[in-house]
Parts: sequence; C-alpha cells; structure tokens
Amino acid sequence: MRIVADSSCDLNEHLKKSLGITLVPLTITVGQEHFKDDANLDVSKMINAIEHCKEVAKSSCPSPQEFMNAFKDAGSVFVVTLTSALSGTYNSAMLAKDLYLKEYGDKFIHVFDSKGSSVKETLIAMVIKALIDEKRTEMEIVEHVNAYLEKQKFFFQLGSLDTMIKNGRITKLKGIIANALNIKPILYANEHGEVELYENVRSEKKSIRKLVEIIGEHCDDFSDRILGISHCEALEKAEMLKAEVEARYNFKKIVIVPTAGLSSVYTSRGGLTIAF
Repeated sequence: MRIVADSSCDLNEHLKKSLGITLVPLTITVGQEHFKDDANLDVSKMINAIEHCKEVAKSSCPSPQEFMNAFKDAGSVFVVTLTSALSGTYNSAMLAKDLYLKEYGDKFIHVFDSKGSSVKETLIAMVIKALIDEKRTEMEIVEHVNAYLEKQKFFFQLGSLDTMIKNGRITKLKGIIANALNIKPILYANEHGEVELYENVRSEKKSIRKLVEIIGEHCDDFSDRILGISHCEALEKAEMLKAEVEARYNFKKIVIVPTAGLSSVYTSRGGLTIAF
C-alpha cells in the first residue's frame, strides 16, 4: 500500500522516512519566476522573491499524469490532497485515478479531500500509515479516515498580511492599519474546506495564547489525539506553542513540521498552522 500526497503535505525528516510517502509537487509562480515545490526547492529564496514582488504569488496544481506516475508500481494507493474548495489538485488526482484505471486496469485508488492543507494533510497521512501498519483492509482505512476527517480541526495564524493584500482579500488601507496595530488574524478551514476569519488578535504572544485556547474550545479529549504544528521559518514560535500546549493538554503526541513551498506562500514567514 502506498500513500501519495500533494506537496502541501508538510513533513519533517523523521516523517519523510517513517511514512514512506510519495509527494506530487505543485508549481509556484512569483512574477516571472517559477518554483517547483519539491525536495530541491529553496523555500527561503522563494519567500524572499514573494516579499519583493508586487504581484501575488500563484500556484498551479500537479497534472493528472504526475499523479499517475506516483501510482505506478504500487498495490493499493491512498491519496491526500489540498482542499477542493481552493485548489484543482483534488480534481486532478480524481482524473488521474480514472485515467489510470482505464489504461492499466484494476487497482484500488482512493482520493481523500483533506478540506485543508499543510499539517492537516500530514496528520491524515499519519492516520493512514498507522492503519496500514495494523493491516486494515482498504475499505476499513477509508471508513476510519473519513470518520477522522469529520472531527479534524485546522487553524492558522498568518505571519504577514501581504499575500491577503495582494490577492485582494483585504484592502491595502486596511492592511496598513492592521500592520500598524500589529494585528495577527487567526483563520480556520470550515467543514467545506473554505478559509474563514476566526478572530483578529493583537500581538504575536496573544495570538499564540489564542491558538492554545482554541484547542480547548474545540476538543475535550486529547489522550488519543495528535496535534500537528507547522511553521514558516518560525521554529522558535512553534516550540513555544508546543510548550504551552503541553502545559495545558495531554495530547498523545505533538509533531512540528516546517512548511514547504505551497504552505509558505499562504502562511507567510512567521506563520503557524495547527491541526488536531
């Protein structure tokens, strides 16, 4: 059995080895520059390009052929993609599934819409791997993961408002005011995988405390849950968040991962995301 995900599934070195996951990269365009979101990407260089470009960074999803290549030489395949509400990646993976089955014949391929991105995808992949290790059947894995998705939560704190200003989500004037007031918006993915504002918080320390509070507002049993934290060049902040969470809740496990290309575009330098 193989796990395939798009490159928004953020991983640390340990998870790269333990999950044995195959990542299919998106492409990010910043002005006239194109960055492939794969293992060779210099994330810092890409972020610098974004910060110095007046145009909004854009991303393009993997082609169906790229997904089909990831399906080859595997038994059963479980695919995890970005939310279909904001990206065509899920549709590309579904088309790849149909084309692969027509061309190569019978194979179990299931595509999960993560209804989110970044570490939310990471945790889904971890659940799939645990079930594979338990030697569950394909349909048992699908049923269990779908049930997990129903209760999974995903929040993020932006490191910068620049991307939201460039893509028109907020006006430049409001962005200038928010930056002057040191406002750190906390957003979340709703049940459809659409991004909505959860709360505006003033100052970085308060935003971290708010993320800790949010966990308690949306979960009351932590003993069998894993908390995922991803950060965009903000390891110290991620470690601070982890310490505050550990002092308050008894999660089964907490994992920290750096954001790769796609996730870094939208969280911006200094941003954090959490999933549980």
